[in-house]
Amino acid sequence: MAMLHPIKEELLILTKTYPSPSAKYRETTCVAALNRAGEMRRLYPVPYRLLDGDDQFEKWEWIKASISTTDGDARPESRRIDTDSIERLGKVIKPKDGDWGERLRWIQSHIVPTYAELEARRTSTGKTLGFLRASKIVDLKITHVKQADWTEADKIKLTQDGLFDSVEIKQRQPLRKLPYDFHYRYECATSAGVPETNTHKLTDWEIGALYWTCIKSYGPKGWEAKFRYRLETEFARKDLLFLMGTIHRFPDQWLIVGIVYPPRPVPGAAKQLGLPLGL
Repeated sequence: MAMLHPIKEELLILTKTYPSPSAKYRETTCVAALNRAGEMRRLYPVPYRLLDGDDQFEKWEWIKASISTTDGDARPESRRIDTDSIERLGKVIKPKDGDWGERLRWIQSHIVPTYAELEARRTSTGKTLGFLRASKIVDLKITHVKQADWTEADKIKLTQDGLFDSVEIKQRQPLRKLPYDFHYRYECATSAGVPETNTHKLTDWEIGALYWTCIKSYGPKGWEAKFRYRLETEFARKDLLFLMGTIHRFPDQWLIVGIVYPPRPVPGAAKQLGLPLGL
Protein backbone atom coordinates (compact mmCIF):
# COMPACT_ATOMS: atom_id res chain seq x y z
CA MET A 1 0.00 0.00 0.00
CA ALA A 2 1.84 3.08 -1.21
CA MET A 3 1.70 6.35 0.72
CA LEU A 4 0.93 9.41 -1.37
CA HIS A 5 1.30 13.16 -0.77
CA PRO A 6 2.42 13.28 2.91
CA ILE A 7 1.46 16.49 4.72
CA LYS A 8 1.42 17.69 8.32
CA GLU A 9 -1.99 18.34 9.82
CA GLU A 10 -3.35 19.30 13.22
CA LEU A 11 -6.07 16.82 14.14
CA LEU A 12 -8.80 16.74 16.78
CA ILE A 13 -9.23 13.14 17.96
CA LEU A 14 -12.88 12.04 18.04
CA THR A 15 -12.76 8.29 18.69
CA LYS A 16 -10.86 5.07 18.22
CA THR A 17 -12.22 1.60 17.57
CA TYR A 18 -11.52 -1.52 19.59
CA PRO A 19 -8.19 -3.03 18.40
CA SER A 20 -7.89 -6.06 16.13
CA PRO A 21 -4.94 -8.39 15.36
CA SER A 22 -2.65 -7.40 12.49
CA ALA A 23 -0.02 -9.48 10.68
CA LYS A 24 2.13 -6.40 10.09
CA TYR A 25 1.52 -4.30 13.20
CA ARG A 26 0.51 -6.96 15.74
CA GLU A 27 -2.65 -5.02 16.54
CA THR A 28 -4.29 -1.93 15.13
CA THR A 29 -7.17 0.41 15.67
CA CYS A 30 -8.93 2.94 13.45
CA VAL A 31 -9.02 6.56 14.65
CA ALA A 32 -11.49 9.23 13.54
CA ALA A 33 -10.48 12.89 13.69
CA LEU A 34 -11.11 16.36 12.29
CA ASN A 35 -8.48 18.68 10.86
CA ARG A 36 -8.37 22.42 11.46
CA ALA A 37 -10.45 23.00 8.33
CA GLY A 38 -13.19 20.82 9.82
CA GLU A 39 -12.59 17.95 7.38
CA MET A 40 -13.07 14.38 8.58
CA ARG A 41 -10.06 12.08 8.74
CA ARG A 42 -9.94 8.31 9.17
CA LEU A 43 -6.46 7.39 10.44
CA TYR A 44 -5.35 3.79 9.92
CA PRO A 45 -3.50 1.74 10.93
CA VAL A 46 -2.77 2.99 14.44
CA PRO A 47 -1.13 0.45 16.81
CA TYR A 48 -2.36 2.54 19.72
CA ARG A 49 -1.65 0.15 22.60
CA LEU A 50 1.91 -0.26 21.29
CA LEU A 51 2.63 3.46 21.44
CA ASP A 52 4.69 4.69 24.38
CA GLY A 53 2.56 6.25 27.07
CA ASP A 54 3.61 9.81 26.19
CA ASP A 55 2.36 9.25 22.63
CA GLN A 56 -1.06 7.86 23.58
CA PHE A 57 -3.36 10.75 22.70
CA GLU A 58 -6.78 11.25 24.24
CA LYS A 59 -10.25 11.73 22.83
CA TRP A 60 -10.92 15.44 22.13
CA GLU A 61 -7.18 16.14 22.09
CA TRP A 62 -5.35 18.06 19.38
CA ILE A 63 -2.31 16.36 17.86
CA LYS A 64 -0.06 17.12 14.90
CA ALA A 65 1.08 14.32 12.58
CA SER A 66 2.23 13.50 9.07
CA ILE A 67 -0.57 11.86 7.11
CA SER A 68 -0.96 10.66 3.53
CA THR A 69 -3.57 9.41 1.14
CA THR A 70 -3.03 5.80 0.09
CA ASP A 71 -3.67 3.75 -3.00
CA GLY A 72 -5.35 1.02 -0.92
CA ASP A 73 -8.37 2.93 0.43
CA ALA A 74 -10.46 5.11 -1.84
CA ARG A 75 -12.73 6.46 0.89
CA PRO A 76 -12.21 10.23 0.81
CA GLU A 77 -11.56 10.65 4.54
CA SER A 78 -8.99 7.83 4.82
CA ARG A 79 -5.39 8.69 5.57
CA ARG A 80 -2.33 6.71 6.59
CA ILE A 81 -0.58 8.19 9.63
CA ASP A 82 3.11 8.14 10.42
CA THR A 83 2.90 7.31 14.14
CA ASP A 84 6.52 8.36 14.67
CA SER A 85 5.54 11.89 13.68
CA ILE A 86 2.78 12.30 16.30
CA GLU A 87 3.09 15.45 18.42
CA ARG A 88 0.61 15.93 21.23
CA LEU A 89 -0.31 19.60 21.38
CA GLY A 90 -1.57 19.49 24.94
CA LYS A 91 -4.93 21.03 24.10
CA VAL A 92 -7.83 18.82 25.18
CA ILE A 93 -11.25 20.37 24.59
CA LYS A 94 -13.12 19.91 27.87
CA PRO A 95 -16.71 20.96 28.61
CA LYS A 96 -16.85 23.88 31.01
CA ASP A 97 -19.62 23.55 33.61
CA GLY A 98 -21.37 21.03 31.38
CA ASP A 99 -21.16 23.30 28.33
CA TRP A 100 -20.23 21.22 25.27
CA GLY A 101 -20.42 24.20 22.94
CA GLU A 102 -16.83 24.11 21.65
CA ARG A 103 -16.92 20.36 20.98
CA LEU A 104 -20.27 20.62 19.23
CA ARG A 105 -19.12 23.50 17.04
CA TRP A 106 -16.42 21.26 15.56
CA ILE A 107 -18.77 18.42 14.67
CA GLN A 108 -21.97 20.35 13.90
CA SER A 109 -21.59 20.39 10.10
CA HIS A 110 -21.15 16.60 10.07
CA ILE A 111 -24.43 15.80 11.84
CA VAL A 112 -27.33 14.42 9.80
CA PRO A 113 -30.75 13.67 11.31
CA THR A 114 -31.38 10.17 9.92
CA TYR A 115 -29.54 7.11 8.66
CA ALA A 116 -31.36 7.42 5.33
CA GLU A 117 -29.79 10.86 4.84
CA LEU A 118 -26.38 9.59 5.92
CA GLU A 119 -26.53 6.84 3.29
CA ALA A 120 -27.91 9.21 0.65
CA ARG A 121 -24.98 11.54 1.31
CA ARG A 122 -22.56 8.64 0.88
CA THR A 123 -24.00 7.70 -2.50
CA SER A 124 -23.98 11.29 -3.73
CA THR A 125 -20.68 12.57 -2.28
CA GLY A 126 -18.73 9.45 -1.26
CA LYS A 127 -18.50 10.57 2.40
CA THR A 128 -18.10 7.59 4.72
CA LEU A 129 -17.88 9.27 8.12
CA GLY A 130 -20.59 11.32 9.79
CA PHE A 131 -22.62 11.90 12.92
CA LEU A 132 -26.17 10.69 13.41
CA ARG A 133 -28.55 11.89 16.14
CA ALA A 134 -30.42 9.12 17.96
CA SER A 135 -33.73 10.37 19.33
CA LYS A 136 -34.39 7.16 21.28
CA ILE A 137 -32.54 4.00 22.28
CA VAL A 138 -34.88 1.07 21.70
CA ASP A 139 -32.60 -1.59 23.14
CA LEU A 140 -29.07 -2.97 23.30
CA LYS A 141 -28.53 -6.38 21.71
CA ILE A 142 -25.75 -8.49 23.26
CA THR A 143 -24.78 -11.64 21.37
CA HIS A 144 -21.98 -14.16 21.82
CA VAL A 145 -19.31 -14.07 19.12
CA LYS A 146 -18.84 -17.32 17.21
CA GLN A 147 -15.36 -17.90 18.65
CA ALA A 148 -14.73 -16.60 22.15
CA ASP A 149 -10.92 -16.57 21.88
CA TRP A 150 -8.48 -15.51 19.21
CA THR A 151 -7.64 -18.00 16.48
CA GLU A 152 -4.15 -19.50 16.49
CA ALA A 153 -3.28 -17.23 13.56
CA ASP A 154 -4.44 -14.19 15.53
CA LYS A 155 -2.42 -15.26 18.57
CA ILE A 156 0.70 -15.45 16.42
CA LYS A 157 0.06 -11.91 15.15
CA LEU A 158 -0.44 -10.56 18.66
CA THR A 159 2.71 -12.17 20.09
CA GLN A 160 5.15 -11.02 17.42
CA ASP A 161 8.43 -9.79 18.84
CA GLY A 162 8.78 -6.02 18.88
CA LEU A 163 12.51 -5.37 18.62
CA PHE A 164 12.22 -1.73 19.64
CA ASP A 165 9.49 -2.05 22.27
CA SER A 166 10.12 -0.22 25.52
CA VAL A 167 9.88 -2.06 28.83
CA GLU A 168 6.56 -0.27 29.38
CA ILE A 169 5.08 -1.71 26.18
CA LYS A 170 6.44 -5.22 26.81
CA GLN A 171 4.70 -5.26 30.19
CA ARG A 172 1.28 -4.36 28.81
CA GLN A 173 -1.45 -6.96 29.04
CA PRO A 174 -2.02 -8.87 25.78
CA LEU A 175 -5.02 -7.72 23.77
CA ARG A 176 -8.18 -9.48 24.93
CA LYS A 177 -10.91 -10.47 22.52
CA LEU A 178 -14.40 -9.26 23.32
CA PRO A 179 -16.61 -12.34 23.76
CA TYR A 180 -19.72 -10.44 22.70
CA ASP A 181 -20.94 -8.25 19.87
CA PHE A 182 -22.96 -5.19 20.89
CA HIS A 183 -25.64 -3.64 18.66
CA TYR A 184 -27.82 -0.61 19.32
CA ARG A 185 -31.39 -0.63 18.00
CA TYR A 186 -32.38 3.02 17.99
CA GLU A 187 -34.71 5.58 16.48
CA CYS A 188 -34.04 8.82 14.60
CA ALA A 189 -36.62 11.58 14.38
CA THR A 190 -37.84 12.40 10.87
CA SER A 191 -39.58 15.40 9.33
CA ALA A 192 -42.59 13.17 8.59
CA GLY A 193 -43.05 12.51 12.30
CA VAL A 194 -42.62 8.74 11.93
CA PRO A 195 -39.37 7.63 13.57
CA GLU A 196 -36.75 5.78 11.55
CA THR A 197 -35.52 2.60 13.30
CA ASN A 198 -32.06 1.16 12.68
CA THR A 199 -29.68 -1.42 14.16
CA HIS A 200 -25.90 -0.97 14.05
CA LYS A 201 -22.90 -2.62 15.68
CA LEU A 202 -20.85 -0.72 18.28
CA THR A 203 -17.09 -0.82 17.71
CA ASP A 204 -16.06 2.15 19.90
CA TRP A 205 -13.07 1.28 22.11
CA GLU A 206 -14.86 2.88 25.07
CA ILE A 207 -17.60 0.24 24.83
CA GLY A 208 -15.06 -2.58 24.95
CA ALA A 209 -13.30 -0.92 27.89
CA LEU A 210 -16.64 -0.55 29.69
CA TYR A 211 -17.28 -4.28 29.26
CA TRP A 212 -13.93 -5.23 30.82
CA THR A 213 -14.47 -2.76 33.68
CA CYS A 214 -17.90 -4.24 34.42
CA ILE A 215 -16.52 -7.79 34.31
CA LYS A 216 -13.73 -6.87 36.71
CA SER A 217 -15.98 -4.99 39.11
CA TYR A 218 -19.16 -7.09 39.07
CA GLY A 219 -18.15 -10.52 37.79
CA PRO A 220 -19.72 -12.81 35.18
CA LYS A 221 -23.17 -12.65 36.77
CA GLY A 222 -23.36 -8.95 37.53
CA TRP A 223 -21.61 -7.26 34.60
CA GLU A 224 -24.53 -7.18 32.18
CA ALA A 225 -26.93 -5.22 34.40
CA LYS A 226 -24.31 -2.51 35.02
CA PHE A 227 -23.27 -2.48 31.36
CA ARG A 228 -26.87 -2.14 30.19
CA TYR A 229 -27.61 0.57 32.74
CA ARG A 230 -24.83 2.71 31.32
CA LEU A 231 -25.76 2.21 27.67
CA GLU A 232 -29.54 1.96 27.90
CA THR A 233 -30.49 4.13 30.88
CA GLU A 234 -27.75 6.72 31.40
CA PHE A 235 -27.20 7.34 27.68
CA ALA A 236 -30.97 7.67 27.15
CA ARG A 237 -30.76 10.87 29.18
CA LYS A 238 -28.17 12.36 26.83
CA ASP A 239 -28.33 14.15 23.50
CA LEU A 240 -26.89 11.04 21.87
CA LEU A 241 -24.78 11.35 18.71
CA PHE A 242 -23.33 8.33 16.89
CA LEU A 243 -20.18 8.72 14.85
CA MET A 244 -20.83 6.41 11.92
CA GLY A 245 -18.25 4.90 9.59
CA THR A 246 -18.30 2.37 6.78
CA ILE A 247 -16.40 -0.91 6.44
CA HIS A 248 -13.55 -0.77 3.93
CA ARG A 249 -14.48 -3.97 2.11
CA PHE A 250 -18.22 -3.28 2.30
CA PRO A 251 -18.67 0.45 1.63
CA ASP A 252 -22.45 0.37 2.09
CA GLN A 253 -22.27 -1.19 5.57
CA TRP A 254 -22.06 1.19 8.51
CA LEU A 255 -20.83 0.81 12.10
CA ILE A 256 -21.11 2.99 15.18
CA VAL A 257 -17.42 3.78 15.60
CA GLY A 258 -17.84 6.39 18.33
CA ILE A 259 -20.42 7.91 20.67
CA VAL A 260 -20.72 11.54 21.74
CA TYR A 261 -23.07 12.10 24.67
CA PRO A 262 -23.50 15.73 25.75
CA PRO A 263 -26.30 16.54 28.18
CA ARG A 264 -29.67 17.40 26.72
CA PRO A 265 -29.54 21.13 26.02
CA VAL A 266 -31.33 24.02 27.62
CA PRO A 267 -33.04 25.79 24.66
CA GLY A 268 -31.82 29.24 25.69
CA ALA A 269 -28.24 28.03 25.93
CA ALA A 270 -28.45 26.51 22.46
CA LYS A 271 -29.58 29.84 21.05
CA GLN A 272 -26.68 31.63 22.69
CA LEU A 273 -24.24 29.22 21.03
CA GLY A 274 -25.78 29.93 17.64
CA LEU A 275 -26.64 26.23 17.30
CA PRO A 276 -29.90 24.55 16.25
CA LEU A 277 -32.12 23.71 19.23
CA GLY A 278 -31.45 20.03 18.61
CA LEU A 279 -27.82 20.46 19.71
